[in-house]
Formats: sequence, structure tokens, C-alpha cells
Amino acid sequence: MTRSGFLIALLLIAANLRPSITGVGPLLKTIQDDLALSAAAAGLLGSLPLLIFAAFAPLARLARQHGTERLLLVGLLVLVAGILVRSEGHVAALFGGTVMLATGIAVANVLIPVLIRQRYPERVPAITTAYATVMGCFAALASGVAVPLAQVLPGGWQSSLASSAVLAAIAFVLWLPHARPEGKKAEVPQGPAPHPPWRVPVAWQVTAFMGLQSTLFYIAISWFPAILRDHGFSPVAAGWLLTLYQAAALLAGLAVPTLIRQFKDQRKLAVCTSSLSALGVLGILVAPQAATAWMVLLGCGAGPSLILALSFMGLRAHSQESAAALSLMAQSIGYLVAAFGPVLFGLVHDHTGGWTVALTGAIAIAAIQGICGFGAGRAIKF
Repeated sequence: MTRSGFLIALLLIAANLRPSITGVGPLLKTIQDDLALSAAAAGLLGSLPLLIFAAFAPLARLARQHGTERLLLVGLLVLVAGILVRSEGHVAALFGGTVMLATGIAVANVLIPVLIRQRYPERVPAITTAYATVMGCFAALASGVAVPLAQVLPGGWQSSLASSAVLAAIAFVLWLPHARPEGKKAEVPQGPAPHPPWRVPVAWQVTAFMGLQSTLFYIAISWFPAILRDHGFSPVAAGWLLTLYQAAALLAGLAVPTLIRQFKDQRKLAVCTSSLSALGVLGILVAPQAATAWMVLLGCGAGPSLILALSFMGLRAHSQESAAALSLMAQSIGYLVAAFGPVLFGLVHDHTGGWTVALTGAIAIAAIQGICGFGAGRAIKF
């Protein structure tokens, strides 16, 4: 197989890493009403993928034993199966299928960067940017088409959720030729970091920044469509506003690598992006009728925050081993922290009967993210 064929297949897998998650938010209120879910249970639906991501962060170690390409193929199969199970229409299937599909995504989350380092060592920044761009584009598109698909397909929200299995199945078929046993195994970093990251303050600041920016993102994609609908927006309009948020995040994030190169450290960038997120949430709270502007502003904070969080894992480490250890710590603990966000947001809404307290809490999260980012952005290495 040619390098271009391998890259196309890899990017198609990247296209499947978020649509089955971001397509839920615009349909969440409909699902909640149809299955009589509490707000806390609906929030758990948004948190489950994060819990699975945290649990599977150490998965790259298995690549040495089973082969990265074959393990990725298994992940795609689990993803397809999970999407279909989730769409069955009962509460148990909804949550069980979510666990399955998130497991498949978790496999790819860990292994795609490994494959990029292995196959394209001279083009890691360019291929990583392409991978993140494709992932972000399809994530945004899924949010926008979720409600229209539910309206036109015979199965409603179930068929809308199931539709993402088509793209995943195509990726599975195209990846089959690359999963042969004779394929090269990925070079996975081995050995612990010289200085364990959990003993270093800056590592905890990086981890907190990673977790808090993920918390805000998953609160937004899980609950903001419901908030917008409660303020008079149609389900379709709320879905497209979520797409706008993700598109703004994608475009704003593209500027971060250039900005990183222009400054001696990233403290100001981290505080600035966190402030934009806080202002976006504040705008939704005080003037929801101007949601278009606030969702763009929120996206301009969220996208660069994600790129910064990922960049910190390399910038704050003095070796490949240190970077691998910091990445494992930041992703496992960070996603675990983020998993509580949608659930707690839903619980607060349940207990208060409105969105004011929950949104105020989200603003506080953005503020704490900025404080942690100021520490994580210092030009030091461990």
C-alpha cells in the first residue's frame, strides 16, 4: 500500500473520533424526553466517553504486543458495534453502546499519534495538524446535521445516531489492508520518565489545564443546545450554533502553533484563551439572544486551549520519555476530571431548576483554568 493510501485511511479514521459524541448534544433533550432521563443521567451520557478515554490512556503499551495497526482495526470494529447498539432505543442500550463506541475511540485516540510518529517522522507537525483538522471538521458537521437527520430519517433520533456507523464502517474497510501481521510495529516510548511527573508541580498544572479545558468543551457540547432551546432557539438552530462553536474553535486553534513560536512562554496565551471561554459562557448567561456571538467567542477560547494543552505535554518535558509520561498523566487524570463536568452540570440544573448557577460554575472553571494555565505556560522543563 502507498503512503498516500495509508494517510487517507488514517485521516478517515480521524474523521470518526468525535461525530458519534458531538452528534448527541443537539438530540439530548429529545432523547431525555423520549427515555425519561433525568438531567443527571443525561449528563452521565456525556461523561461516559471521558471516563473510557481516561481508562484507556495507557493503551499504547499494548501496541508492542499486538501491533498498532491490528489494534486500531479492532477499535474500529468496536466503534461500529457500539454506535449500532446505542441506537437500539432503550436506556440500557444507550449507555452500553456509548461505553462500547467510546472504547473504540479511546483506542484510536492513543494509537493514531503513535502511527504518525512511526510513519511520518519528518512530517509530524503537518500530519498532526491535518489529523486534528479532519477530526474537528467532522465533529462540527455531526452537531449540525444531527437534528435534520432525525427529522428526515424514519427512526428519528435513533437513526440519526446510527448514521455515524456508515463512516466508521467505511474506515474499517479501508483500514483492513493496513492491518496485516507483517506490518511494522510502532515504536512506543519505553521506560519511565527520569523524574516522575506526579512529583513535579508544573506537571499537575498541565494536567489541570488539560482537564478543565476538556470539562468546558464537553459541558458545551452536552448541554448548550438544551440551554439554547430553553431560550427560544429551534432544535435545528441550536445544533448549528454548536457547529459554529466547533468551527470557531477549529479555526482559532490553527493560529496557536505560530503564536507559540513568537513568545518565550505561553502564560499570556493560556490566560487569554481561558478568558475568552469565560466571556463566552458569561454571554450565554446574561444575553442568550446573542448566542451566535457568544458561541464564536467561546470557540475562540476552546480551540486554542486544546492546542495549548496538547502542546504543553511536549513543551514542558525535556525528553521523549518525560513527554510520554506527562501525556499519560495529563490525559488519564484530565479526562477523569472532565468526566464529572456534564454530570455535575446536569445535577445543578436539576436542583436549581435553571441554568444560572450551572453556568456560573462553568465561568469559575474557566477562571481556574486560566490560573493553572499561567503555571503550565512557564518556560520550564522537568
